[in-house]
Amino acid sequence: MPQQPGQLGDIIFPLLDWYRSNARTLPWRSDPRPYKVWVSEIMLQQTRVAAVLGYFARFMEALPSVADLAEVEEEQLLKLWQGLGYYNRARNLQKAARQVMADYGGAFPSRHEEIIKLSGVGDYTAGAIASIAFGEAVPAVDGNVLRVITRITADPSDIGRPETKAAIRTALSEIIPLDFPGQFNQALMELGALVCLPNGAPLCGQCPLARLCRAHLEDKTADIPHKAPKKARRIEERTVCLIFRGDRVALRQRPQKGLLASLWEFPNYLTSDGMPWELSVQRMEQAGRGKHIFTHIEWRMEGVSLELSDDCLPEDWVWASREELRQRYAIPNAFGAFLPVVEARLGEGETYGFSL
Repeated sequence: MPQQPGQLGDIIFPLLDWYRSNARTLPWRSDPRPYKVWVSEIMLQQTRVAAVLGYFARFMEALPSVADLAEVEEEQLLKLWQGLGYYNRARNLQKAARQVMADYGGAFPSRHEEIIKLSGVGDYTAGAIASIAFGEAVPAVDGNVLRVITRITADPSDIGRPETKAAIRTALSEIIPLDFPGQFNQALMELGALVCLPNGAPLCGQCPLARLCRAHLEDKTADIPHKAPKKARRIEERTVCLIFRGDRVALRQRPQKGLLASLWEFPNYLTSDGMPWELSVQRMEQAGRGKHIFTHIEWRMEGVSLELSDDCLPEDWVWASREELRQRYAIPNAFGAFLPVVEARLGEGETYGFSL
């Protein structure tokens, strides 16, 4: 990194002063017990704070302890998670909860070196929990922190490379204040979330570190941080079937492994392959379009609404009522564009927990 750790240390006091005056009030900050900090950090991966708040409150009400999380049925867990996406996060939460019960007697481990052994917990999450919940002076380097530090130091390194993250973690390890490690880590994250914004649009006029920031002083904020472009996503054209019989809609469960593993979905297929099932279709009509972007795949979907003349479905499919969609079956956001058609067909009222 171009700037030395001694210089980087100049950020500590202005950053902490800014944080104490500007930090958002969040439930896991107001009550930073390890369980709450952990669940919040997992929810916040790939997800904005505003989107997490409601899910966090419902999750804590339903599963207020590690023991509750360890024991809950997976179907209920995934239903609580519905709308947050990246469902393996929820599965790993439960695996880790069971580790805590089995290996630590239900008491959350307090050291970074132990926390990082839990399922689904990487270096950042372990650092966040250890510093915020237990006061251990270890950095927590997420995307916000990478952006803030590379701009402060005018570091042109690719933030997607592990060695860049390791170098920043080492630099922060040398300056993190022993008395306020959790506040320091949260302050860096908060600055990245509220002020040092991505895509060349930081609010430098509001930044407490502007006079220390080399990217700002050298007019390089549009170029830093640097990240190599991702590979192009594969595009799949799919047909989504909304299959009705009376006041029920057909669902099928996805395979136990792979994309959207074990979640329930409206039956669908690659459009180029043609419909692979024999159904007693009484009426068919168009049902809109949808698009969903995964990490490596983009689904472009055409919906069709099918009314069947009998109850016969392929093996392992189910008929679901409106109430069962709301309370039981976890359906991924990928199919959220077709929710209005389902609502109109099964009756208006509360939605099923999709996040569109």
